Amino acid sequence: IYTCLLMVAIIRQTTSFRWLALATTGVETSIEQPGQCEQLTGLVKRQKSICRKNIEVMDSVRYGAEEAISECQFQFMNRRWNCSTVDPQKVFGKAIRRGTRESAFVHAISAAGVAHSVTRACSSGDLNKCGCDRSVRGTSAEGFQWSGCSDNVAYGTTFSAEFVDARDRAKGARSPRSLMNLHNNNAGRMTVEENMEVECKCHGVSGSCELKTCWRAMPTFREVGFLLKEKFDGATEVQERERGSRRVLAPLNPHFKPHTDHDLVYLESSPDFCEPNPSIGSLGTQGRRCNKTSKAIDGCELMCCGRGHAIKRRTVVERCHCKFYWCCFVKCKECTKEVDDYFCE
Repeated sequence: IYTCLLMVAIIRQTTSFRWLALATTGVETSIEQPGQCEQLTGLVKRQKSICRKNIEVMDSVRYGAEEAISECQFQFMNRRWNCSTVDPQKVFGKAIRRGTRESAFVHAISAAGVAHSVTRACSSGDLNKCGCDRSVRGTSAEGFQWSGCSDNVAYGTTFSAEFVDARDRAKGARSPRSLMNLHNNNAGRMTVEENMEVECKCHGVSGSCELKTCWRAMPTFREVGFLLKEKFDGATEVQERERGSRRVLAPLNPHFKPHTDHDLVYLESSPDFCEPNPSIGSLGTQGRRCNKTSKAIDGCELMCCGRGHAIKRRTVVERCHCKFYWCCFVKCKECTKEVDDYFCE
């Protein structure tokens, strides 16, 4: 019995991101009927229940999953692990089943993606359950008038916590991996919430700023991606420890400064992702494009793991010798040049 319970706990720990398969349903298939919730891939019982009760929000959840995957691939396009989605049903496959930095980032960016997408839908008037943040009213300390439609990030982050965290909050899911997942999910949402910006509009004669009205707006999701990528690079390796009657995550190295709620944490070191290894979800870096002049991770030496690289020459046609003619057009010639591309052996 203990072995069976342990296996269930492990499955829960390693598949808490399976709901990201919503991104593969396609924009042409709108989630409009509660009955569709039972057919959605990767959802646990609690998430299906949330889906049925909040059917109008589910397209925003799906779009948040799409944004999270796309942003992950953008942020890691020049890394050995490039956030590839090799299996539409399992999204990232085995690459993030372990408690590594990569898994930490995926959890954070996906929780942030749902919070960001649902908040945007609220402000756009697409949802009946929420709208603009009406709590931001009156005159600020700086003298401007709060007005306009402030993003209702409180609703977006609350819904994200309820939906995204469902599997790891399930009864019996109190393992170190569940603690790690929940921590990183929350760090992703905090990145959205705590980087809200103030946007303003001036009113007055001839564009003067006699009166200024302002509202609170979310950062772009690209900004969120950059901030979480910085947190990825500075993530803390942790282990589970007892603190009174609670189990908590503490730095593996006691000499390191304890992490905060904003930081990403991980439980085990990442593989090098140099060679194909299906057991850990590594695709290897053979055939990957590299930068011959860079000394960073995108450079051929590091990206190719010392195996060397091949050169492929191609012909590029570009506009050149452009001249402006009055009035009003630009005329250019076409020039060809040879360009070298570099790929890992």
